[in-house]
Amino acid sequence: MVCSIVQVQQRFIREGCPNCETFLGLQNHPDQVQECTSQVFEGLITLADPTKSWVARWQRLDGYVPGVYAVKVVGQLPEETVQNIEDAGGRYIPRDGTVHDDDA
Repeated sequence: MVCSIVQVQQRFIREGCPNCETFLGLQNHPDQVQECTSQVFEGLITLADPTKSWVARWQRLDGYVPGVYAVKVVGQLPEETVQNIEDAGGRYIPRDGTVHDDDA
């Protein structure tokens, strides 16, 4: 729910998130995968080169790895996880449409 990359649950468990692993710690933690990912999303974007894509900038995906991303993800992270992101110097922007461009 942080970067909106689309992967099967087993891949999150086996490899973690290629963008957010440092602060989510999904690899080998099925409970964390359950809390920090969602199977409910709208729309798909395939990014071959996020550094050059206007769509990546529009969706705040520039700087992430190439892959398939959801346009909108249903769900919210646990407050403890949001705090971990902020403690690591990041900023959590919900991907469920509750934050608008002028808020972010």
